[in-house]
Amino acid sequence: MVGKELQLGRRLGEAAGNGIPADELQRIVRSRNVVAALLEAAIAALYLEHGFEPIEPAIVEAFASRIEEARTTTIDHKTELQEVLARTGRQVSYSVLEVEGPPHERRFLCAALVDGEELGRGEGRSKKAAEQEAAEQALEKLVPAED
Repeated sequence: MVGKELQLGRRLGEAAGNGIPADELQRIVRSRNVVAALLEAAIAALYLEHGFEPIEPAIVEAFASRIEEARTTTIDHKTELQEVLARTGRQVSYSVLEVEGPPHERRFLCAALVDGEELGRGEGRSKKAAEQEAAEQALEKLVPAED
């Protein structure tokens, strides 16, 4: 994560000073969400102050490995499905159809609905896993495999 590599959490902790209890400050500076938001805010501030062209080289350098990885790998089926649908202005939603089992052994059955039509079903030990499988099925229907 770029924010971690830039030690933004540590820097935030140093800047915050004594105004926050130490244990709370440690929780905040170690939070991935806080560090990500801090990085986003810093990039936005640089963009607003200097414009795109002067900051582009530094941003591209900081994210270079991640840019290539994003270009060449599938992040996940849900993200891929959203991207495919966004090109045509369509949307996906997920519906939990069934939940079975005790809390420590739950099984979820979810459906991927594209513009209200069920295009995939998935089952898994978590809602997220079931949604991933449903998205994979929906992708197979929308983007048939090339032979």
